[in-house]
Amino acid sequence: MMKFIAFNAREDEQQYFEAWEKKNGVQVDMVEEAIDSTSINQTVGYDGVLALQTGVFPEKMFDKLSKNGVKVFAIRNVGVDNLDLEAAKKNGIKVTNVPAYSPNAIAEFSVTQLMQLLRNTTIFRRKVAEHDFRWAPFVGKELRSLTVGVIGTGRIGRAAIDIYLGFGAKVIAYDVYPNPELVQEGLYVSSYDELFAQADVITMHMPATPKDHHLINADTIAKMKKGVYIINTARGSLINTPDLIKAIKDGQVAGAALDTYENESPLFNHDLRGKELEDKTFSELLELDNVLVTPHVAFYTETAVKNMVFIALDSAKSVCEKGHADTLVI
Repeated sequence: MMKFIAFNAREDEQQYFEAWEKKNGVQVDMVEEAIDSTSINQTVGYDGVLALQTGVFPEKMFDKLSKNGVKVFAIRNVGVDNLDLEAAKKNGIKVTNVPAYSPNAIAEFSVTQLMQLLRNTTIFRRKVAEHDFRWAPFVGKELRSLTVGVIGTGRIGRAAIDIYLGFGAKVIAYDVYPNPELVQEGLYVSSYDELFAQADVITMHMPATPKDHHLINADTIAKMKKGVYIINTARGSLINTPDLIKAIKDGQVAGAALDTYENESPLFNHDLRGKELEDKTFSELLELDNVLVTPHVAFYTETAVKNMVFIALDSAKSVCEKGHADTLVI
């Protein structure tokens, strides 16, 4: 009988794992732990491993998985930038991902966060809690009066563009791999610098690559319009956080919504109530009224969770039965 083991299995995923297991007659065991140098020993005897973690995987993970008899490694998310794909290939382990679990979930969330920044809702929530009901000087902005620069025009970026256009905003976009339909619509600019110079809002929906590490930094921020808003629901490594903080304090950046953070693994999806945060940069972010920090939850809707589980399991099953899957990375 085919057997899979799912790491980082959450309570909200359980009903979907169980429904798929019952329908397909494949054993699926769930563990709460992430894959580390100890928990990886639990993979002995399994055909496939399902994972969901944005941080660092254990050293020589694919060597160990191969020795344990694992045939397929199925990520329940899009990004594979934290996986050693060459090591997977060397060890004969197929890797799959979930390229589109719900583009609209992330796109909608990014717009929601921007709208809060534009209308100063964080500041007004604090003021109301203090029984200060005055308005000034926190006047808002209307989205339809702004130019939104979308970096990355894949499924998520395209969904975001549609929403922004619905609000009546002017949209410009940049992507190293332009979408032919958007080319016809005339939305693309020719470079990052051109987008930085024109955009009132910069929203990122792109993968992380070595070339784009710290795309947002002191030098690039200086090329942006004063009072720009920055939205990141993509990857934390795209932003040099200390540079962003300085730009916010200096007024060059009017606000930022960050659903991802470069050093998020020790923080996000952990209960740290009552504990002092060791990451001083992150603590500094949290103190800023015009910064919205959320713990990598842009994807987190019922639709997305179901799709992430079902597509990852379908992919793993397909690899084990047929040697390939539509979602194959390598």
